[in-house]
Amino acid sequence: MSIPRLTLAILWAALMSTQTASAEEVKTAVLRVDLTKLPPISRLDVAPADLGFAGATLGNEDNRTTGAFTGMDYQLTTKAVPPDQAGAALDELKAAGIRLVAVIADGETLKALADRAGPDMLILNAGARDEALRDAECRANVLHVAPSRQMITDSVVQFLMWKKWSRILLVHGSHPEDKLLADSYRKSATKFGAKIVEEREFVDTGGARRTDTGHVLVQKQIPVFMQEAEEHDVTVAADETDVFAAYLPYHSWDPRPVAGSAGLMPLTWHQAHESWGATQFQRRFEKLTGRGARDEDYQAWLAMRVIGEAVTRSGKADAGTIRSFLLSKDFEIAAFKGQKLTFRPWNGQLRQPILLGDGRITVSVSPQDGYLHQYSPLDTLGTDAPETACRAFGG
Repeated sequence: MSIPRLTLAILWAALMSTQTASAEEVKTAVLRVDLTKLPPISRLDVAPADLGFAGATLGNEDNRTTGAFTGMDYQLTTKAVPPDQAGAALDELKAAGIRLVAVIADGETLKALADRAGPDMLILNAGARDEALRDAECRANVLHVAPSRQMITDSVVQFLMWKKWSRILLVHGSHPEDKLLADSYRKSATKFGAKIVEEREFVDTGGARRTDTGHVLVQKQIPVFMQEAEEHDVTVAADETDVFAAYLPYHSWDPRPVAGSAGLMPLTWHQAHESWGATQFQRRFEKLTGRGARDEDYQAWLAMRVIGEAVTRSGKADAGTIRSFLLSKDFEIAAFKGQKLTFRPWNGQLRQPILLGDGRITVSVSPQDGYLHQYSPLDTLGTDAPETACRAFGG
């Protein structure tokens, strides 16, 4: 005899109520540090107010579902602050007894927060891609669910080599972040045997990037900027500050594909991604928010799920135990990317595939077939153990 849905709902509510009353609290938080930025080139890229928080909320819901059966009550706090208030916000979270914090911030702010947090807190980096944070400037109390710049650029160059587009025209911006990204592409090119035949710098002279007649100026300026380039197979844009890359497709002098910060883009998450059960994640997220998930949402979701999985399997909720378990061989997590994700014990970076999308479809996923590694093909993306300068993890 089937049980009516209403009865099932009542039983479920009763179970949740009983478990919550006797459950151990697992306090988590997401701290988002909002930098002052110019509006993006496209209004479609304006960040939603709940960026990152929405993904964390969905991850917390997933954890609470499991917690109802394991005696754990997951509580989530979210804070969005400017950089000058980040330290005080972290202190408030610590005073509230929260020791597990996902941070969406720039690299320098994240480093300062890690130093302020101390050894009894665990920070999950869900935003900063700075390679230095995984290398010489790593912190023992920081684990990275966001991929590094090197993982991102390696994923692109692997695909270009698989396509046999080995001759690269590298166009980078003039801001420090753009130059770091360009340097990462140079390292990736050397690593996988591609050749950067020429480099050009697009200097940001300021002014409006989005005007009614902007397309007219771009249509004239970009081809002139791009003309007489060395013979190349593909243009790779390094434009982390979102100044010019979006204008390169269809405006370059030579008819060549564009990759990197425009065209074929490396992503942690793609709104069109449907493989490996991703459709159900997309639908649940859309039902919760009314929009598609972005990189920061997925990374914040992943941070919460990493915590939930560690608590479930270790039976403990303190930061020290969770950190040790996450770095052990016993930890792995499914995350809609076709394989289990694990942490690198030498620098605390989460191994994960990188999606390559064009805005409408997932074109490919790196690591590409044929790129082998003695431990995991995922370690062909980013800094490998013999190359690391991180010493905070016992290396």
